[in-house]
Amino acid sequence: MKTSLQNRLITVLIIFSMVFIAIFTGIQIYNQLNRAVDFNYYRAKTGALLLQQNLNAALKDVAQQELRIQQNTIQGTINVLYSSNIISKATVFSRTGDVLFSTDSSIALSKKDAEVLKGIFQNPSVSSQIYSTVNKQNNTVSLYIPCAENIIAKIEYDLGNIRDALSEVYIPVAITVILVIIANIALAVFLSKILIQPIAILNNITGEIARGNLDKRIEIKSEDEMQELAETFNYMTEELIKMKRIAEDANPLTKLPGNIVIRNEIDKRIKSTEKFLVIYCDLDNFKAFNDKYGIEAGDKAIQLTADIFKEAMSRNGNKGDFIGHEGGDDFILLTTPEKGKDITDYIMAEFDKRIRLLYNKEDLERGYIEAHSRQGDIMKFPIMSISLSGVTNQIRTIVSYGEVTNIAAEVKKKAKSIEGSCFYVDRRKS
Repeated sequence: MKTSLQNRLITVLIIFSMVFIAIFTGIQIYNQLNRAVDFNYYRAKTGALLLQQNLNAALKDVAQQELRIQQNTIQGTINVLYSSNIISKATVFSRTGDVLFSTDSSIALSKKDAEVLKGIFQNPSVSSQIYSTVNKQNNTVSLYIPCAENIIAKIEYDLGNIRDALSEVYIPVAITVILVIIANIALAVFLSKILIQPIAILNNITGEIARGNLDKRIEIKSEDEMQELAETFNYMTEELIKMKRIAEDANPLTKLPGNIVIRNEIDKRIKSTEKFLVIYCDLDNFKAFNDKYGIEAGDKAIQLTADIFKEAMSRNGNKGDFIGHEGGDDFILLTTPEKGKDITDYIMAEFDKRIRLLYNKEDLERGYIEAHSRQGDIMKFPIMSISLSGVTNQIRTIVSYGEVTNIAAEVKKKAKSIEGSCFYVDRRKS
């Protein structure tokens, strides 16, 4: 199913927002958990040291045999620390594993507790050190604290959990979610204005132009790439109009531009005041050849002439030179004066060589063909040649297309009067 650019953009923004919020939340929870672990671990160590000092001090003058007094003393010391929130769960064990006191009445000596107590009591070197274990399953830390003779206290602390961490970060996460939503709405509006709307305009105008309405133009004033795209599109439309005119005016046989484009090209060079040379072409004895060999052969001769003109311009001309086909056997080539000799030499040499391929062997051996003249008489016509006449503003000033055609008509008569292929250029100053 087709989706719009706007919908895809919204989808991308939603996905980006969800990923961003998830990452932000994860980082916040991770940091909060680390802070909770660090705080609780520090709290546990502090509580262990205070408990050890207070119990040692409290039991200093209590004899081991006075068990009841000893238990009361332990209970009183722990209750003070417990009520001050310095310690949480606390249990005091005797050397034999008996529970002397616990903040949890249901507590009993576990297998783990028994192993730790045994290790501490049997190793005199660690009997005064605090021993700690971490229960990853319950996420708690337990500290075993040797106190007075034959007494070990155990205290437990939670290291922190995700639920507690979430309760600490939900406010900044909620604020972040709101800010991200607002930012994405603003971004969507902004992108819609600078991207989606111009693209929609471009799409609509493209449809109009595709339907043949070449007068449509895009107006985007954004001072960025979208404006450049619109200007390029408008330029492309102008070029399409030119191409359409050229195509409509082009000769159907050679596909070369016709009279309208030829006139525009000559006018353009006149207005630019650059030096130019217009070379007009006329095939000698073309009508007789066309009458005898037929229209198809005549078309081949015209196409051959067009090909030779293109080759001459490609080999010896300038990048901006122009070839046009006025119709029939009349061609023109626009170039600069200094290129004229090389171009016309190539045209005449190639034409004289390749036009012979269109004649049959008998006519080539005779050097002529017999055909009807314009008056209806049977006459002998030589093998076709090409007459090239040139009009240039190199010596004289030319101000209009009409002036070019008038001069060309005069020069053509002179070129046609010369036997065989020739190039005759007007050298008059006025």
